[in-house]
Amino acid sequence: MLRRFTLNFNNLTLAKKLTLLLLIIFIGGITFSGIALAKILNDKAQDEISSSAWLLFRTISSVRSYTNEEVNPELEQRLEKDEFAAQTIPSYSSRKVFEKLRNENDAYKDFFYKEAMLNPTNIGDKADSFETEIIQKFSQGKNLKEISGYRSLNGVKFYYITRPLAITESSCLRCHSTPEAAPKNMIKRYGTENGFGWKLNLINGVQIISIPASQVLQKAYQSFVLVMGIVTMIFAIAIYMANFWLKRYVVQPIKRVVRVAEAVSTGDMDAEFEKVANDEIGSLVEAFTRMKISLVMAIRSFEQYRRGNNPTNK
Repeated sequence: MLRRFTLNFNNLTLAKKLTLLLLIIFIGGITFSGIALAKILNDKAQDEISSSAWLLFRTISSVRSYTNEEVNPELEQRLEKDEFAAQTIPSYSSRKVFEKLRNENDAYKDFFYKEAMLNPTNIGDKADSFETEIIQKFSQGKNLKEISGYRSLNGVKFYYITRPLAITESSCLRCHSTPEAAPKNMIKRYGTENGFGWKLNLINGVQIISIPASQVLQKAYQSFVLVMGIVTMIFAIAIYMANFWLKRYVVQPIKRVVRVAEAVSTGDMDAEFEKVANDEIGSLVEAFTRMKISLVMAIRSFEQYRRGNNPTNK
């Protein structure tokens, strides 16, 4: 196949060879540029979403700290021993703040937030098998601060970012140590089977922010189309200009040299090689001009010699 291509390529004119070569360069350049650019833009889109997610994490962490340090002590003083208020729970406050932010800010409308726990009080916060694996990774890697990637959920692909979640305030153990220590109203609401046996500073859950992967890919795709459109236009213009220049200053002068050389070869000694530049083409014209002069001189010498040896001229 390569031999056949080489044979066909050798049968093309110089102009067609140059056009084909530039076309191959154009297609190859666009292809490799597109692959590299797609990877770069996809990473950039992920970084932008990660930045937004980290802002959410910091906001939610601030809400959790405020609930623990300000709201919880204040409400505990006003609540009787067996009373329970969901507003004292950091996860409840963070979820409410996130829902409000998501509903009022279009930039976060596609984000989802969950505090996935191994043993939650609210069964709706129970970690699934995928989230359980992530919790185990955080537990095994004490210095691990973040895990991100893609996952499928109900047939939809999501890009997720997670952070470890552990009980760092001893006041939280009041509701999560044993059912006997928990408020009776909480037991009445959630039962005694879940949310107990927690230990201080042990990772038993993760904060996870997710966004449909289509949103990530859409951001990358929009940038890809714009940039590739510009790059393609620049490539096309550059190749057109190069092809135009080669045809005008290389191919056409060579064609003129060929036409004059053909005329001289048929006996038209009045045909003149025209030098229009001092480049390699100009050097070629000079060489053909000298060759023509030498040929004319040789022909004249031969004619003189022939006349001198012709008996009819004596």
